[in-house]
Amino acid sequence: MTEEAFVERFVGHCLAQCGFTHFDDGRPVEAYARKVAPSYWADAHYRADGPEACAEGDMDYWGED
Repeated sequence: MTEEAFVERFVGHCLAQCGFTHFDDGRPVEAYARKVAPSYWADAHYRADGPEACAEGDMDYWGED
């Protein structure tokens, strides 16, 4: 899978699952997801898990201080 495809699937999964478009501070979810997705793709272990699993793992930390 290309990095571009990974990022698109990661972003799409975040948007489909989270139920909102902006964080409480006003930042768009899509912008955040596009920023962090390449870091998951860059790590072979995360990349092997797939973009949806990586998105789920990332979303598990949303809302924590």
